[in-house]
Amino acid sequence: LVPKQLALHGQKPSNVVFEEQAMRDIINYYTMEAGVRTLERRIADICRKAAREMAEHGRRRIRVRPGSLHKYLGPERYRRNAAAERDEVGLVTGLAWTSAGGQTLLVEATPMRGDGKLELTGQLGDVMKESARAGLSYIRSKATELGIDPEFYKNTDLHVHIPEGAIPKDGPSAGITMATAIISALSGRPVRRNVAMTGEITLRGRVLPIGGLKEKALAAHRAGIKKVIIPAENQKDLDDIPENVRKDIRFLLVNDLDDVLKNALV
Repeated sequence: LVPKQLALHGQKPSNVVFEEQAMRDIINYYTMEAGVRTLERRIADICRKAAREMAEHGRRRIRVRPGSLHKYLGPERYRRNAAAERDEVGLVTGLAWTSAGGQTLLVEATPMRGDGKLELTGQLGDVMKESARAGLSYIRSKATELGIDPEFYKNTDLHVHIPEGAIPKDGPSAGITMATAIISALSGRPVRRNVAMTGEITLRGRVLPIGGLKEKALAAHRAGIKKVIIPAENQKDLDDIPENVRKDIRFLLVNDLDDVLKNALV
């Protein structure tokens, strides 16, 4: 894309040099798409402004660095979630599939005095809300084993929120993420900051397979996640994940929520 745009703007490769990190930052913070059309437009914007700068100031060579992107493209248009900075109670990193690729999804849960209401916010779809309710029913049935007051549903309200409320979210694959966040909030046990997870949950706590594992793994890798919890039945999909990602991330295969909690909670 760069040689094509340089030629269209009458420049040689030696005139405008893109540093590798600058190109990565353009992809991460100035585009959000399944293809490369917007990326090519951003490169064209830089080539056009670089050509003008060279003409006005008599410069023969311009290096495009990460620090100069603001000058050429303006403020960053998109943000990427990074791994949490510390282990926190009630905060879990989930993984989602979107039309523009994989994305990390922070799930927050907090308990309050009340009478057993479950509040779900963040523009969640019906399937995701049902997953949260299924997880809560499992937690009620195993409360004593989980170190939670068995009567919590009588005197505690729970609020589960997934930030970036402007973006609609749906699907069953955040089931174990929401259940883990609720268990952490009710038991007071922090969640490991370097762990992300994806998987559907049943009323009996079984973890069912999900789709889009490759895209979700790439999102986890981009966010600096070191361990990803996935359903055991998704083992066959690990071959689709690039080798460099498999080297950096440890994939933990789980069959039920007990396995998830062993690996996720401090």
